[in-house]
Amino acid sequence: MMNIPTSSFPRVVIIGGGFGGLSLAKKLKNKGFQVVLLDQHNYHTFQPLLYQVATGGLEAGSIAYPIRKVVQNYDEIYFRLAHVNRIDTDGKKVIADIGIIFYDYLVIATGSKTNFFGNTSIQKNSMAMKTIPQSLNIRSLVLENFEEALLTNDMEEKLALMNFVIVGAGPTGVELAGALAEMKKAVLPKDYPDLDIRKMEINVIQGSNQVLDAMSDKSSERAEHFLKKLGVSIWKNEQVTDYDGNVVMTKNGTTFRTATVIWTAGVKGAAIDGFKDEVMLSRGNRMKVNEYNQVIGFDNVFAIGDVAGMVSEKLPGGHPMMAQPAIQQGRLLAQNLVRLVSKKPLKPFVYNDKGSMATIGRNKAVVDLPKWHFSGIFAWFVWMFVHLMSLIGFKNKIVVLWNWVYNYVIFDREGRLIIRPYKRKNNESFPDDTDL
Repeated sequence: MMNIPTSSFPRVVIIGGGFGGLSLAKKLKNKGFQVVLLDQHNYHTFQPLLYQVATGGLEAGSIAYPIRKVVQNYDEIYFRLAHVNRIDTDGKKVIADIGIIFYDYLVIATGSKTNFFGNTSIQKNSMAMKTIPQSLNIRSLVLENFEEALLTNDMEEKLALMNFVIVGAGPTGVELAGALAEMKKAVLPKDYPDLDIRKMEINVIQGSNQVLDAMSDKSSERAEHFLKKLGVSIWKNEQVTDYDGNVVMTKNGTTFRTATVIWTAGVKGAAIDGFKDEVMLSRGNRMKVNEYNQVIGFDNVFAIGDVAGMVSEKLPGGHPMMAQPAIQQGRLLAQNLVRLVSKKPLKPFVYNDKGSMATIGRNKAVVDLPKWHFSGIFAWFVWMFVHLMSLIGFKNKIVVLWNWVYNYVIFDREGRLIIRPYKRKNNESFPDDTDL
């Protein structure tokens, strides 16, 4: 067992300490529940800034916050560091690596993980960027590639080490490409004066006909313009079919010789074993939920955030897999759990779309609001303000702001440190990035 004390309050077990799970846990404070929060990390990760950790703009600690500190002043809330293996819905229990816990209400807020679409070769040889350890691996690999490029006289190998291929031109791919391009422009020539950094390539491969295809056409066009201005090569309508660790192959026959492929082409729900196939959406591996976030077929099991697929005519694939739907669903679910215990009607979830945004580098960003689209330096300041205010913890906000100001004035990235060397072995698979 997990040594959770008995209580007269109904027990809510929340799996996942991401945006949705923490939002729910905080709103259940003093609401007459015993809350047990499970996660395989003891910290919350602010995923929108992972790319800055990967490119040396921020240290990992500035975008992570201890989960225990979030809930330390709450009564009847318990956190356990655990990896959940499966759910026994008949026995109303969660089975994890540290033991078993019974629940009255279960909330699955496990988020998403990288989707390689079943291509094991790409999964084995490319890099994902969904967790802090993965971002640190990318940072180390990028820097190690340049160290290795200094030592080889083989020009093809040198160029491959300096060629970075990003698969997927969503916000993560676009922001990562912009950050690498700024490193090429202002940082790497000073660090490696005996390398011709002009030969460094940044290739972004996108399966559709535009970058940021989930945003407006105007924002997509501006983002592509910004990237090209930074020297990034964009390959649209190209689908990567294989990567053997040396050469990227596409469906159209285009090839890229590279030592580094970063996969940002898709995510899927991080569902947990224990549910029948009919509960799962075939697209995105998300759990089917009704308008109250109840998993189909259950009154006491809920899913929120990326792992929840609330399908409608307007949203046939469910809500976007972003922070805001998870936060809003968590807040409403806290109200509905209170109503459920009080035998009152539940409130249906209605998503308040506050817009989307992406930054492409210094003074360059695009912002889509429900009725307004803009780009450039004003959008860049809006992007910074929104992300800064969304961070958990006053210290993290100050540290990130200071780093941004310093990097802007000095045009440098102090975090380009190889703290934990990383080189993939030939038989090594990338560790699962599920955040349970």
